[in-house]
Formats: sequence, C-alpha cells, structure tokens
Amino acid sequence: MDTRGPFRLPPIVTILDRYLARAFLRIFLISLLTVTSIYLIVDFFDRVAVFLDTGTPLEVTLRYFLYKAPLSISRVTGFATLFSALFGLGMLARGQEIMAMRSSGITVQRIALPLVILSVLICFGNFFWNETLVPTFSHRAETIYITEVRKKQQESLYGTHDIWIRGENSFINIDNFDTKTNTLESVTIFLLNRDFSLRGLIEIPSNQWDGKKWESKDAAEWRLSPDGQINKENGAVLPPISETPDDLRLLDRDPEEFTFFDLQKQIEEMKAKGLDATSYEVDLQHKLAIPVVSPLMILLAVPFALKRRLGGGLALSFGVAMFIGFGYWVLTAFCLSLGHSAALPPWIAAWLPNSIFALIGLFFFTSEE
Repeated sequence: MDTRGPFRLPPIVTILDRYLARAFLRIFLISLLTVTSIYLIVDFFDRVAVFLDTGTPLEVTLRYFLYKAPLSISRVTGFATLFSALFGLGMLARGQEIMAMRSSGITVQRIALPLVILSVLICFGNFFWNETLVPTFSHRAETIYITEVRKKQQESLYGTHDIWIRGENSFINIDNFDTKTNTLESVTIFLLNRDFSLRGLIEIPSNQWDGKKWESKDAAEWRLSPDGQINKENGAVLPPISETPDDLRLLDRDPEEFTFFDLQKQIEEMKAKGLDATSYEVDLQHKLAIPVVSPLMILLAVPFALKRRLGGGLALSFGVAMFIGFGYWVLTAFCLSLGHSAALPPWIAAWLPNSIFALIGLFFFTSEE
C-alpha cells in the first residue's frame, strides 16, 4: 500500500522529536548530577561545624549524606529541568538548528512538545520517587544525625505527637509538642514502683518552657493505693523532664519523611485529638504541588530560550528565565510560611505559586510564534 498519498497521517513521534528528547535527557542527567552535588556540598558546609564539634567519623558523615541524596535529587529536579531546557534549546539556537526548524514551518510549540511530554513524565516520576525512596532514606538520615552525630538516645518515637520519654521511675507521654511556642500539650506522667507496677499518674494540661525549665500549671495527681483505690492528691511533685525544646525538635519529623498517605493519616489523627494540623495540611498540598515544577519550568524556559526579539538576545533571555525560575522558589517559600502561620488556607499556600507561574508560562508559551 502506498503511504505517500494525500491522506497519509504525520508520524506521532518523528526523528526530530527523538533528536530533541535525546539532547534534553542527556543534559538533564548531567544537570541533575551537578546540581545535586552542589546541593549536598552546601548542606555539608551548613552542618560541618556540628560534625567537627561532635567528632563524627568520616564513615558516619558519608552514610548520612548518602541517605540524604534521594531528598536532594527530589528538591533540585525542577532546577535540572530548567537548566536542561535552557542549555539544550540554547545550543540548538546557536547552531542555527532552531532557525532551520522554524523555516520549515514548525512552531515553537511543536518544537517544545517532546520536552513538555518528558517534563510531565518527570513530574510523575518525581511524585513516585517522593513516595517510595525519599521517606525511607530521609528518616534513616535523621536517625543517623540524631543518634550517631548528635549522640542523643532514641527515647521516644520520632515526631512531635504522641511522644514517649523514659524518666526516673516514670514514663512520660506528651500528646503534642508545639515547636512554635515551646509548649508541651496534654502531658501524662505514669509513676512506677521499683517493680514497674503503677503507683499513680499525673496529668498536666500544658508545660511551658521558660528558658531554663518546664513550667506546669493545673497539674492533677492520682495515687493508686494498695487496695486498688484511686485518690486525688494536691501539691503534686512533678518528675523533671530533662529534654529541652532543642532535644524535642530533633524528634520532629520533616514532611519528606512521610508519604502522602502517611501524612494524610497523621492529619486525621491530629484532628481527632483536637490538635491544630494546619502546618501539616500545607505540607500535604505541597507534596502534590512540588512535582508539577518540572512542566512549569519547561513552560517558562522554552519561550525565553528561543525568543530572539529581546534586545540582549539569548543572554538576556537566559537571565530573564533564571530570574523567573528562582522567583518561583522565593514565592513558594513565602506562601508556605504564610500557610504554616494560617494566614493563607493550605491549598492556596501550596498551589498559588504554581498557578501564578503557570499563567505566566502559558502566556509566553502560547504567544510565541
């Protein structure tokens, strides 16, 4: 059958698409490796004082950053996508290859199509990467940092909710630790005999850190008598809580240590206990929003990498695209801080930067001819 007739359909994947995709992926892998290395080096110098002060062995330091690598890769994927589009298309433009494509009647949107498709695949890949490797490796990295670098004993479950601490002849349960106000909420102290039998308990609505020790108010104590009677006593003598707010913050789990569904479950449990879960709700929405950075970077980078009508040519296009790319991260950090402080609803705080930059990217992307 002759396929050269007038009704022949254009191929879905052309030689040009494969050529552009290979060029993009080659630079993407190099960019991802380079930016990840820079990120880890910056993180190392940020923590080097702690490693030196604690005398952390080199082997422990290397293991810590090895487990930090998946999180670092996740955080710089958007930047790597941006760099790949800028460098890849910029090189083609300097070699007059883009001009040849445009002269053949191929639009900028068609040229960018394989890059957009690849960025969507990177988006989904980044989400599954964040749901599989990142939580496990991040939690392991924090375990190394707490137990092997900071030399803290793992006396409780990690996190700032439902904390258990072993005290002197007692076990202390803290329903929630508010890291912003340095307050322990709903503290229950189980008093034990030498044979570990229960001799009473103390309930404290809240403990406030005054800079040196924990201050308690309205503590109620119940004593268990040998005959099984429970008696309420006044003037409870509270066992000291040796952990400081800085110690408890080490137990605070970053959102990256949760999968999406684990974080969702955490929010439901906090709400069931009447605790404020606003900060976690922002982080939950951010988990969905952050992988979308890759397609956004393509929409932002392509017009400025190919646009030749700017006075400064490619150099000015590159500068404008970089400015917009870094502006996204500044706006994201600002919106997330507003969301964590409850100044913005969680979904607006997480998705507002994406929405603004998607509109900007679509405007330039669709207007480029």
